[in-house]
Formats: sequence, structure tokens, C-alpha cells
Amino acid sequence: MDANILVTGGAGFIGSHVSKELIKKGKRTVIFDDLSGGFKDNIPLGAEFIHGSVLDVELLNKIFSENKITHIYHLAAYAAEGLSHFIKNFNYNNNLIGSVNLINQAVNHNVECFIFTSSIAVYGTSQPPFTEGAIPQPADPYGIAKYAVEMDLKASHEMFGLNYIIFRPHNVYGENQNIGDKYRNVIGIFMNCILQGKLMPIFGDGSQTRAFSNISDVAPAIAHSGFMPETYNQIFNIGADKPYSVKTLAMETANAMGVTPDIEYLDARKEVLHAFSDHRKAQKYFGHLMQNISLRDGLKEMASWVRKVGSHESQKFHNIEIEKNLPSSWR
Repeated sequence: MDANILVTGGAGFIGSHVSKELIKKGKRTVIFDDLSGGFKDNIPLGAEFIHGSVLDVELLNKIFSENKITHIYHLAAYAAEGLSHFIKNFNYNNNLIGSVNLINQAVNHNVECFIFTSSIAVYGTSQPPFTEGAIPQPADPYGIAKYAVEMDLKASHEMFGLNYIIFRPHNVYGENQNIGDKYRNVIGIFMNCILQGKLMPIFGDGSQTRAFSNISDVAPAIAHSGFMPETYNQIFNIGADKPYSVKTLAMETANAMGVTPDIEYLDARKEVLHAFSDHRKAQKYFGHLMQNISLRDGLKEMASWVRKVGSHESQKFHNIEIEKNLPSSWR
């Protein structure tokens, strides 16, 4: 059977790379994106593009009816974990209700597999390194929404036979990232500040740790998974293994950009302090697709791209729903 792929969020960061991999595999790829966080320039050659929102049920029904979609790669989301506390309605509408709209379409149109990018945020306050068998304890509305979608996919498989694959990536960086978003993607934030001659902002003392994942170690596995039936109805952590403190990351980012680190320490915000995952399961299934790029090499590669595209004006989120305890730098 010929594959007709729908990639939501395909004009965004991870979605554009997944779309590129699918096109390289010769798959007909339809990108669906509202361009709220992505850019038309990110859409790879060979992809078809439809502008719209996952909240538009009528449009989704038209797309599925006219395109005989066989696989969904659902990457559309507003992935600002910290900000999600203050935009609950927006978060749950876009990241949960929009996902459910797609699951409904997948069931009604007999889609072969629904590939979903969840997040390390579902683990929340669990003890790292996180394994897929750990009981999720999300600590913010973003993680709660992602975990709810995961549970709905499992229920939809059991009730309707919908196959799914869940990926839990974390702190992914690289070319096509929106460096102008001041609420997420710390490496992009650092590089954008450096280009603008501004201080690199760190919440707290920078001792919080994360593992930072190069896009080339994430996108190929996600793209190929939909055609690997042995991965169906499973969950995979995906990304880099080695954690770094945010302060060390700032030093390494400045080095990649060829400048002296110039850091501004802000009041600590409420967040999970240490978050990184175990990837032995992903290595078993997708190890042949991963290059395991070091942080230093990955930062140099991204810095080269950032210098070419230049700085981006930071966009303010204008629909804050809760002002209480909102970090002053986000006001």
C-alpha cells in the first residue's frame, strides 16, 4: 500500500526534519501547520503544505477524506514547559484537545499508525535517568497534556486497534529551531542573545541538569519508525545520554559562538532540577540511525547555521492567563 503521510507541525523544528527524512524515503508527505511557531522556509522541497490548526475539526476531516492518510506524525505542539503553568487553557487546547481531534480522525479513517512526539516532561519529578517503565509524574501542564495523549493512544489501540508509537524526546537543538522564542529552547535563547549582544539568562544558579539532543540523532528514528511494525504500540525515550548543567551549557554555547560567556542570573523558577533519560531501548531499535553527536560538535554545527540566519526578534506571548508567580523576565 502506498503511504500518504500527514506531518503536523511540519514547518516547525523537529517536524521539518522528520518531513525531510520521509521525503528522502520517497513517501508522499503532507505538512499541516498553523505557522504559530514554524516558518514556511522550513518546509522541505517535495512536501505538500496545508495551512491550518489542529483545532479546526472541519478542515481536518476534509484533509483526511481527500488524502487517504495512512500515517500521522504528530509534532504540532507549543512546547514551553515553564510557561504552561500560566497558559493552562491555551496549553490544554493546543496540546491535548488538538491531539484528540487527530486521534479521532485516525480511528475514523483507519490510519495504519499514529506516531506521537510526547516529551521527557511526562516523567516530572521521577528519579533520573528515566526509563520507559517509570510511572510518569508530570510536574507542569505541558507534561500533563502529553501524558494524557499517551494514555488516550493506548486506550484507542485497545478499543479500536489504532497502532501508535510514542517518542519522548528532550532538549532537542539544531538547524531550523526558532531561536526567537524566549520561553523555550535554551540553546536557541543563548545563541540569539549572543547575536544581539545581550546577556545569556539563567534561572537560578545554573546547577539544574539536562541532556541536550542533536536533531540528527532524533529525527531519523522518528521518521523510520512508522515503517517498522516491530516498534508499533511502544514507547521510546530518544535523545542524548550525557547530562550537563545549564551553566556548563552556557559556557559551551559561548565557546561555539566564539565569545566570552556573559551570563545574567535570574530568580530561580519552579522546575524539575535534574532531567535526563535512559536510551537503551531506542538504541536497540534505532541505533543504526543515530550518529551520537557530541554536545560540543552539535553546538558548533548549530552556531554555524545561526550566524547565517542571524538573530530573531524575541516574540512575547500575549495571552498570559495567570500573572501570579510569573517570572519577571516573562512579563
